[in-house]
Amino acid sequence: MKGDRVEIVIDAGSGTTRTYEVTATRAGRRVNVTHGRGVVEVSETTRGGSTVRTARFLASRVLALVEHPAADQPVADEISPTLRSV
Repeated sequence: MKGDRVEIVIDAGSGTTRTYEVTATRAGRRVNVTHGRGVVEVSETTRGGSTVRTARFLASRVLALVEHPAADQPVADEISPTLRSV
């Protein structure tokens, strides 16, 4: 859903951190998080399942992964029109 976002905080070495953010930029897109084999992958996908963008991080470097769901109210371009019978 447009507005979904994931924040990733990683250890950049020497006691510093970096924050990255992946956001669903258009209506119908969502953000997926997967992890396995020492890698955390955050990707933005379309309704059809094709990946638009992907961010990969070493799991040992990830300090925090925060998912922010979109607001409960759908955005105007996500509302599908309904047919009314007169």
